[in-house]
Amino acid sequence: MSLVRRAPLRVVLAAVVAALLSALTVAPAQAAAYRYWGFYQLSGTSWTFAQKGPDQTVPKDGSVDGWRFAVADEASTRYPRAVLTFDQVCGTTPAESGKKRVGLVVDFGRPADAADGGTPRAPKALCAVVATDATSAAVLAVAGDVRTEKGLVCGVAGYPTSDCGGAVKEVSPEAKAADQPVSISAPTASPSATATPAATATDVAAAPASGTSGGSVAAYVIAALVLLALLAYLLVRSRSRARRDA
Repeated sequence: MSLVRRAPLRVVLAAVVAALLSALTVAPAQAAAYRYWGFYQLSGTSWTFAQKGPDQTVPKDGSVDGWRFAVADEASTRYPRAVLTFDQVCGTTPAESGKKRVGLVVDFGRPADAADGGTPRAPKALCAVVATDATSAAVLAVAGDVRTEKGLVCGVAGYPTSDCGGAVKEVSPEAKAADQPVSISAPTASPSATATPAATATDVAAAPASGTSGGSVAAYVIAALVLLALLAYLLVRSRSRARRDA
């Protein structure tokens, strides 16, 4: 009778252990990667994800928008590889009455981010002089033709020529590698403005960009602790049963 009572518990525990092991093994492979344009805003001296889409964001005068084309998954961060301040981007552009100035940094990414062997354009910085109520979508249009699809920005200044947020089945080692510093020259001064030295971009991605998000790490730690607890419980029961049988 004692063996009949123990069997269901042992079966359940074994199933739980198998499920936890399967989750720990399979979960990291479920992250999907995509090739897309990311939208960012400069906060102090670092980039932050934009909280809204470009057509719903109305940047303030003196702000800086950033765009980056890259391959990334839900646990990756690929910011523009340069940080340029408003003064660096718009310092040579005079203010106009009834309009605002917004800095714009466009990073077309690395060859490893391109699809089908495409060649990315050189990153550039522009000072957009637009209406005071203009959105970030209008600011981005200063960089060139913007191709959109279902509300997504698919191409900027003709790059890339096709695709839009397509899934990437296998991310190459080159695409997973950390970003390297790039330099972007400030816009050419207007005739009425005083020229300033070209701005040099600073590297904002010295650490590897891909990795596991904080939530996933916490889940793995909890699963591991539960697994260890179950194994310890099974070991104690086994030793206790062995002593009784002896």
